[in-house]
Amino acid sequence: MKRVALLGMPNTGKSTLFNRMTGGAARVGNWPGITVELLSGKILLGADMVEIIDLPGIYDLHGFSDDEQVVRHFLHDNVPDLALIILNATQIERQMSLLLQLKQINMNIVVLLNMSDEAKKYGISIDTQKMSALLNIPIFSLSGKYGTGYPAVLQAITRALRYPTPGMQDTVRNQLEQDAHIENEMERVLKQSVQIPARLPENLTEKLDRIMLHPWLGLPIFFGIMYLLFQGIFLLGQPVQTGIANLLNELRAILLVPILSNLPLPLQGLLLDGIYNGIATVAAFIPIIVLFFLLMAIVEDSGYLSRAAFLMDALMAKMGLDGRGFVMLLMGFGCNVPALMGTRVMRSRAIRLLTMLVIPFSLCSARLQVFVFITAALFSAKAAPLVLFSLYLFSFAAAIVTALLFKGQFKNDEPFVLELPPYRFPTARQMLLRGYLEVTHFIHRASQFIIAGVVLVWLLTHLPFSATAAGPDTLSGMIGHLLHPFFAPIGITEQLTIALIFGFVAKEIVIGSLAVIYGLTGSALGNALAIQLDWVQAYSFMLFTLIYTPCLSAIATLKSESKSIGYTLFALFWSLALAWIVSFIFYQGARALGY
Repeated sequence: MKRVALLGMPNTGKSTLFNRMTGGAARVGNWPGITVELLSGKILLGADMVEIIDLPGIYDLHGFSDDEQVVRHFLHDNVPDLALIILNATQIERQMSLLLQLKQINMNIVVLLNMSDEAKKYGISIDTQKMSALLNIPIFSLSGKYGTGYPAVLQAITRALRYPTPGMQDTVRNQLEQDAHIENEMERVLKQSVQIPARLPENLTEKLDRIMLHPWLGLPIFFGIMYLLFQGIFLLGQPVQTGIANLLNELRAILLVPILSNLPLPLQGLLLDGIYNGIATVAAFIPIIVLFFLLMAIVEDSGYLSRAAFLMDALMAKMGLDGRGFVMLLMGFGCNVPALMGTRVMRSRAIRLLTMLVIPFSLCSARLQVFVFITAALFSAKAAPLVLFSLYLFSFAAAIVTALLFKGQFKNDEPFVLELPPYRFPTARQMLLRGYLEVTHFIHRASQFIIAGVVLVWLLTHLPFSATAAGPDTLSGMIGHLLHPFFAPIGITEQLTIALIFGFVAKEIVIGSLAVIYGLTGSALGNALAIQLDWVQAYSFMLFTLIYTPCLSAIATLKSESKSIGYTLFALFWSLALAWIVSFIFYQGARALGY
């Protein structure tokens, strides 16, 4: 099978092109360093099946950051049949040096000048034919976002794959000796083939940045935008979630109960009160998950997250972090795992470890399900979005406190460099693809963790069968009673304790566990929680769920990325201790004030 590698600097649209070519699951975002692992997909070109590999974005072929080493080692050990080099046409002067470095390696190359639509808006004119003749390389203009020029690119790739790659030479080792030649060659090519206005015309990006990056207004605007995003998630998603939950309840009553009525009672209970209740309660949150990622896709691909990192860099520096750490925290809103992997773009191990320590405090989409359900059950429609927003503020606060406490153990001197891409609005295709990928990821996790989790919860709450379901004589009752002294000071009941234990595996299981424990779903489960808990207990439970140990996947990623069992155990202990301390202060303080 022939292999095509996508190469280029960060933020050139490589992952967008990869998704367009393969329909694959590469994450698309509008900030540098989004690609952090070797993603691949297969497509049929002519009569050949071709593997497309999306390599991390790099600025320099002979740099020493993790991502640059990944690319260099891949090219050295796995010579591709073709290298697709993607350049940002709006930054052609800066990006030509990487192309000339890759050209010297003597690979089979096709060059794509991406974002050609934006280059035209800025008045940048690139003569691709003349540049191609000067470099003796096929060069094409392209808009990966809209697909303009895409058919011609596929034809060029098919033609280029007919010829064997010349093969790698040992030029990577003496690249440093070629810098002077690269500088002269770059000046010659750009002078003859590129026309750039003396001053690019003022555009929307510059006008918006005067407001968005204002030293006093920038941060209030950012938090205002995030609050509106969470308000929209709740107001639009919660009614749909309720409707789906009611539909699933009707399905159970009308269809499943009659079908399963002849089965033994324990088996009926397992299938209906265990598996179906648990999965149905979690499945009802799919609209909220889709809505969350659709809105986050707009924020991410617009280029605004890079500005948020810029605004937060001064504050993050006081905590031993930098603006990239803030971007990773925001990435963690979706899922902690890719955010942890994203720290590979940081060259300093110290700042990587400190950033990985704070990322698990990000309020991920799995926790979001728990909080939306509980806030809808115990708080008014007016108060619920404020409660949800306050939890995101607590998420940032936990990260800030952690960074301040441990920055002395993870000292960093690496400078912070970040590109500010132009503002863009994602296409409908990008947003729908993002939502589709997150739903499939959710269903995949459901098949792995949630079914097994709710089955185990049902068994714990029903064994031995002679005991009352979820009563004190069941296994769950015994475990809850054993742990009660630990959780009682923070207002968490024995039933909630069992849900937290299974939340250690995957936070999606928490609500499914409660459905199994109470034998209820949807609004009935919400009403039961509202009867048993007051708002202080509910908020304390949500605080603990927000901060305590991340899911099993995140823990495995922490171990893999840090390559240290000791560091991983320390991260787990600290998150659990901080969760208890914060919940204790809130719960006991609220009770002392008479709530």
